[in-house]
Amino acid sequence: MFFTVSLYLSLAIFTVGLLYKASTWFRYNVGIEGRDISVSTRVAAATRGIISTLCSSKILTLLKVFILDGVFQARTLREDAFRWIIHMCIYGGFMVLLLMHALSKFTTSILFTDYYPTVNPFLFLRDLSAILVIAGVALAVYRRFARRGWRPATNAMDLYAMVILAVIMISGIVLDGAKILSNTVFQSMVQDYLVQPDEEQVRALSSYWVEDFGLVAPGLKEPFDPKILQEGKTIHEMSCMQCHSRPQWALASYAASRLMKPVAEELDRANLPSVLWHLHFLACFLGLAYLPFSKMFHIFAGPLSLMANAVMERGVSAPANLATKQILELDACVHCGACTRRCSVAVAFKEIPNVNILPSEKIASLKALAAGKNLSSRELRTIQQGLFLCTNCNRCTMVCPVGINLRDLWFSVREALLQRSLPEPLLLSPVSLYRGLMQESLDQNQYRSPISLVRDIFAADGDRRTEQEMSIPFELGEITLLTTLNASIQANSFSRCYGCMTCSNACPVARNYNRPEEVLGLLPHQLMHAISFRQWDLVFSSMMLWDCLGCYQCQENCPQNVRVADILYELKGLAVSRADEKFA
Repeated sequence: MFFTVSLYLSLAIFTVGLLYKASTWFRYNVGIEGRDISVSTRVAAATRGIISTLCSSKILTLLKVFILDGVFQARTLREDAFRWIIHMCIYGGFMVLLLMHALSKFTTSILFTDYYPTVNPFLFLRDLSAILVIAGVALAVYRRFARRGWRPATNAMDLYAMVILAVIMISGIVLDGAKILSNTVFQSMVQDYLVQPDEEQVRALSSYWVEDFGLVAPGLKEPFDPKILQEGKTIHEMSCMQCHSRPQWALASYAASRLMKPVAEELDRANLPSVLWHLHFLACFLGLAYLPFSKMFHIFAGPLSLMANAVMERGVSAPANLATKQILELDACVHCGACTRRCSVAVAFKEIPNVNILPSEKIASLKALAAGKNLSSRELRTIQQGLFLCTNCNRCTMVCPVGINLRDLWFSVREALLQRSLPEPLLLSPVSLYRGLMQESLDQNQYRSPISLVRDIFAADGDRRTEQEMSIPFELGEITLLTTLNASIQANSFSRCYGCMTCSNACPVARNYNRPEEVLGLLPHQLMHAISFRQWDLVFSSMMLWDCLGCYQCQENCPQNVRVADILYELKGLAVSRADEKFA
């Protein structure tokens, strides 16, 4: 009764948990795509997308991705063979135990009418799967703490996953080992399955089980009379053989029983099998019920993320489906750290202690953001800083074992934070190039408003300021390139400019306008001259400084080797540093 009630309660919680997690994919939003899209619209868009995909040739792509990347983890194998072995041990062993053993009433018993957990191949496979899971957890712990260099922070979810798996596997192995030894369990089986057994038959069967099955029975000691053993074997073949294979096939459990044999009688009197039974199934039911809310949920979300990213693309797929996919991706993350180890700016974490710089650590912050938690301005700033330091190199996306399009995710969340009117000086730095390239995917009002906000903060011309107190003035003579920027080679090169206009003619930003001076203020060659005369009000109010794409066309074409683009970068850096001081 306890088993049945606990099982159905766990399954009910598990089912509710799955439905709840699936509902968050349509209710939550972390980027810009789904801000104004209702839940019903997102559900309808997902339904249409799934049906159209299944009814097209894309279904072959889904099958390929599911089998190769979902089941056999081909992406992980290409990236790291050792991690693939770990993942396959844990994932493969866990899924076999879940489907074949934990859910046997709904799976194995239906598929195999003669199923008993104590016969082969089920007995052997159960122990083998448990051994694989334990080996995978041990290798994962070793890899995490013995690996040189950066390793993912071990959070509560990681500890839970390791502890609950270890408790389930070890308690199950010790339970089966105790049952092999237990005379109480054996006598209960005799009463249930032997028809009117007499004392001599029970003694013969007990002797045979002590000899061949590892049973410890009080009052019975080896060696036994061959006739008694033959009689016990006959009784066994008639009554027990169909539901009990030799326990030696249970590799780990039989080994555990040999270790416990010296104290077997004491353990049996303490009713250890019953204690372990309750502990094991309580851990199993707890793990099953909590699975949708734990890190282990990625065993469902991971394959879905792989398949979704295989058939979806920004600019082609519906924005509603892109918003849903991004929430799904947050649940798919396995926190393996592969993205961080490949990140081109992860090294910045050594100087800037903000975990949101690291791709694998950003996911937790984005989950909190998506769930609508009341984050402070400081918390939002740390998330924003981590997102804007990203160089959009796409290395994280390329190595993600569950196929999360991380670069797309970072871009979408950056834009969502910008729409909250959080001024971000880095928006006008070289890393804003990617945003300019992605301009067509954004509404023009969304694209221009954050830029205008930040420009107003930096503008030195009083007519351009929106709020006097927000401006960041540069006084005459305050910045001297010959001193402030003397640490870099390009600092003095502006003095070589003789106004040939080659840089301005080569500039794609200037060529974009019929009258660039009216829009940009100063062209590149004019900026060099303004710097020479320390005309900082002209320099920092010029839109050319902030519209520079960092393409280096001006610098590459300059006959005097003036480091035009590099000088503009340094001026932006000075302005951003001044802004950071003001915002702090």
